[in-house]
Amino acid sequence: MKNKVSVLFMLAGILFATCLLISNILASKIMMIGPWSAPAGVLIFPLAYIINDVLVEVWGYQKTRLIIWAGFGVNVLAVLFFTLAITVNAAPFWENQDAFATVLGSTPRIVAASMLAYLMGSFLNAYVMSKFKVLTKGKGFSIRAVVSTLVGEGADSAIFITIAFAGMFPVNALLTMIITQAIIKTVYEIAVLPLTIWVVGKVKKLEGIDTYDYQISYNPFKLKFEGLKN
Repeated sequence: MKNKVSVLFMLAGILFATCLLISNILASKIMMIGPWSAPAGVLIFPLAYIINDVLVEVWGYQKTRLIIWAGFGVNVLAVLFFTLAITVNAAPFWENQDAFATVLGSTPRIVAASMLAYLMGSFLNAYVMSKFKVLTKGKGFSIRAVVSTLVGEGADSAIFITIAFAGMFPVNALLTMIITQAIIKTVYEIAVLPLTIWVVGKVKKLEGIDTYDYQISYNPFKLKFEGLKN
């Protein structure tokens, strides 16, 4: 039997992967938010965590796990083809090779930091949302969303900045960057929380489901789940 998923679930997964891909491209620019500097990827990256919350709340951890790995695969594919495009010889009349490489190229260290941070942060966010929903019997979505974002975004920022910049900047500077990014992303989540609540309610109604993760495996590498039949 073919595996089946709903249109809304498919669209949520596509949007999740798209946010990740765009955020990695935007990250090549460092912008100022008041007195603080941050990669421009923070403009869209928090949306991935908001979608993560919606996925777990409606469809549960197991389906969200598939989307997280799909997003990882999309970004690996993008890095491979960005690298290939940068490596191949440019046309002699094309004068934008350096700019192209600056925007789309990344050092292996940055790529490794980004990928590891994404996986750890996304799975922690999904785990906290899932566990808290069961513990609270589905109540307090706002608190669960904010707490899961604090945990996930905090881990993401700490892992990425530590791996990417350790040894390049003083420890105090690294800590400031970690805290600043985590706060910016969490404030983002809080600011759009009314919209997130509305989306969750609407999707639950349209899908006719409200998943609780009882007796499931939280192993991030176990991709099979009861909702799909082989």
